[in-house]
Amino acid sequence: MSACRDDDPRIRSIQSKIRVVPNFPKPGIMFQDITTLLLDPKAFKDTIDLFVDRYKGKSISVVAGIEARGFIFGPPIALAIGAKFVPLRKRKKLPGKVYREEYDLEYGSDCIEMHVGAVDPGERALVVDDLIATGGTLRAAMNLLERAEAEVVECACVIEIPDLKGRDRLNGKPLYVLVESQ
Repeated sequence: MSACRDDDPRIRSIQSKIRVVPNFPKPGIMFQDITTLLLDPKAFKDTIDLFVDRYKGKSISVVAGIEARGFIFGPPIALAIGAKFVPLRKRKKLPGKVYREEYDLEYGSDCIEMHVGAVDPGERALVVDDLIATGGTLRAAMNLLERAEAEVVECACVIEIPDLKGRDRLNGKPLYVLVESQ
């Protein structure tokens, strides 16, 4: 597993700022709320810094952020490592020609899209989101990028829910997470 070291005090701080909301958006779901992390500038900066430290110098040219919370973490990482940011949006949010990928979630199904031409063949891409649960969203994002002939280097999430085994859906692609849910 690729995760940060538990003895890094930044990790403990980040984990302490994530609020768990029971039964949201439906009964039985323990929602991992990162909005409380964003309220703490130091913890938010530490989150970005940990990702930047990992990806700086790795020749990543694309950071693809998944709507909506991947839009929070992706752009500052992209700017810091000198990469472009590509938004992966919900259905019918992007004008023009798009690649589309439907996928299953822990509590339903959804679809994401990416502009055709946003990524060039052979570009090295990082996929960013706030959380991996069942892995469907990250798998869909990887499929979009690979359809554009990009090389997905790694997926990065703030939180992983290991019991849902989402990592297994990534077909061996590396996954880097900062914290595991309790």
